[in-house]
Amino acid sequence: MKFSRLKRRTEIKKGQLDIAPLVDVVFLLLIFFMLTSNFVFQPGIKVSLPKALTGEVLSSESVIVSVTGQDLLFLNEKPATIGELTATLKEAADENKTLLLKADTNASLGRVVEIWDLCREIGIPQINIATNQRPGEDSGGAAG
Repeated sequence: MKFSRLKRRTEIKKGQLDIAPLVDVVFLLLIFFMLTSNFVFQPGIKVSLPKALTGEVLSSESVIVSVTGQDLLFLNEKPATIGELTATLKEAADENKTLLLKADTNASLGRVVEIWDLCREIGIPQINIATNQRPGEDSGGAAG
């Protein structure tokens, strides 16, 4: 059997553009920028909040104190010591700001109580504890 080879020639007519080289260049540029760009990953504070039946959304400006499962302190998403926390809480008390305490479920109760006592000693007007709503339960109704 004899197979005949068909030669295909595509001709570019006047007024048409061959976009194949353009597509090649675009893909090369895409690969170049993907390989040379610096992706900065800024991890957040991993805090597993306890679950609650009731709760309300805070609308005011609050100082946020996070306690991780390893009892590490974070003040407004930045690592902090007790000294830094004390100084910031004194400023917050002068400005009549509230405190939002985000404590991991694995954080020690002693660390949470230490922060709570510090806030009461300094005179923070309101201390709120961040929680997640339990799945499948209504946030405002009474069982009956």
